[in-house]
Amino acid sequence: MADSDTPDHLPRLLPDAVHRSVRPGTALLRLETTHAREGILDGAWWPRSRDIGAELPSLISALTEHLGLITRVGLDGRAWDGLPTRVMVDGRVVHIDSFPVGDDTVLISRGERDHFSLMLVPPDTSPDAARAAMARAVRADNVAEARQILIETASDTPPTPA
Repeated sequence: MADSDTPDHLPRLLPDAVHRSVRPGTALLRLETTHAREGILDGAWWPRSRDIGAELPSLISALTEHLGLITRVGLDGRAWDGLPTRVMVDGRVVHIDSFPVGDDTVLISRGERDHFSLMLVPPDTSPDAARAAMARAVRADNVAEARQILIETASDTPPTPA
């Protein structure tokens, strides 16, 4: 079934190999493109800063567009500047939970038993390493956790010449 043939009640997924700019200059998001969701990670997010107030609303808007209503976001509070307990996005309250999940994972909830796990690419990651990590995170055969992907892609990516 083509993405355009997807019934309105099912989530729309991004075409394969697409990096989508959530808001120009703000963040990059990539989601797994299959309905099976068999991998460890469902996607990857590359924010441009550690300012959660600037970064999170555009992520939630993009996820809502493709996955449906987002109700909660779980983050490691130690990794962000001033983590609030909730944010208003598109006129709706989204609750934010602070968990020691690690700086490399974001947990997204559409409901009580409907969760997505996104790899969090650190804002200061080089573009080549970020692209490599995001591509690996959404591969259907990926069995590596976010932290391992980030370590391996950082070491596999040659430094950009100055």
